[in-house]
Amino acid sequence: MKRIHPSEITPEHVYLNRRQFMTGVGAVVLSGVLGGCAEETPQPTTPAAAPTAAATVPAATPTAAAAATAPGGTADELGNPLTPHDSVITYNNFYEFTLSKEGVALLAQDFQTNPWQVEVGGLVRKPRTFDLDDLAKFELEERIYRLRCVEAWSMVVPWNGFPLWKLLDAVEPTSEAQYVRFQTLLDPESMPGQRQRSLDWPYVEGLRMDEARHDLTLLATGLYGKPLPPQNGAPLRLVVPWKYGFKYIKSIVRIDLVAEMPVSSWMAAAANEYGFYANVNPDVPHPRWSQASERSITDGKRYKTLLFNGYGEEVAHLYEGLDLEANF
Repeated sequence: MKRIHPSEITPEHVYLNRRQFMTGVGAVVLSGVLGGCAEETPQPTTPAAAPTAAATVPAATPTAAAAATAPGGTADELGNPLTPHDSVITYNNFYEFTLSKEGVALLAQDFQTNPWQVEVGGLVRKPRTFDLDDLAKFELEERIYRLRCVEAWSMVVPWNGFPLWKLLDAVEPTSEAQYVRFQTLLDPESMPGQRQRSLDWPYVEGLRMDEARHDLTLLATGLYGKPLPPQNGAPLRLVVPWKYGFKYIKSIVRIDLVAEMPVSSWMAAAANEYGFYANVNPDVPHPRWSQASERSITDGKRYKTLLFNGYGEEVAHLYEGLDLEANF
C-alpha cells in the first residue's frame, strides 16, 4: 500500500461506542473534554491556517478543582458550553479505522470491546493484566475538559473515567521508571485503517512520569455519562487536557513504565511537526498553520487559543526551565 506522507494528513483522536464499557459501567458514578483529536477517512484534510483575528476568550482562571467537582455540569470552568453529544460522537480522528472524521462512527460500529485486557508492566514491582471487571473497580469521576486538536479545532466534553495515577499505583513503579508508554490495539481485521500505511502500527504514545501522575490526567471509559463508543476510543483512552488531542491514545491494550522517552507514532512519522510534549501553545505554530486560534465545534466560531489549553495554573510548573519552543 502507498504510504501517506505526514504532510498529507493531520493528527488524531476523539470519541464513540454504542456498546457498554462492561455490564454495570453504564451506571457511571459522577464525581468529578477537550484535548484530543480523533482520526479520519479516504481524503486527508489539512486544516486552513487560523485567521489572525481571533475572538476574545473569557478572562477567567481555570482550576483543576472546578473542572473535577462539577458533576452534571453544562459548561467548563471558563463558561464554555458542552459540545453537543452528537457532534462529539460523529466528529472523530481515529486513523485505525479511516482518515475521514465523519466515517469513523460507521466503520467502528461493530468493533468488539468486550472482552478486553490491558497489560501493564515494564519497570514496576507488580506487573498485572487488567480486564474490564478490574478496571470497573476504579471509582469513576466526571471531568469536563476542553479538547484542543492540533488541527486547530476544539470541543468541550464531559468525560467519565479515573485518574491514571491510580492505575500506576496499583502496579508500583520502580524508581527507574521515568516515562509511561501506551500502545493501542493492533487488529487490521477489525480496524481497516491499519491496512493502510498512514502510520506505523500499532499506535504508540507517551508521557513523562510527572505528567502521567498529574491529577488532571485521566483514563476515560465514557463520555456524557455513557460508556465510550468505539469511534471515541472504547473501552479505554487517555485524556490529557493541556496537550493536543493526538496524545489521547485510544483503545489501549498495553501500558509500560520505561526509563527512556518513548518515540510516539506521530514523532516517528514527522518529528519536525509533532513533538513528544505536544503542549497546547498558541505561540508555537505548526509548520503548516497557525495555532493562535481555534475553531469551536460547539458553535463554529473562532477563539483565541490559551497556553496549555487554559490549564497553566495547574501544569505550568511541570515545565519550568524547559524551552517550550524547542520542546514542542
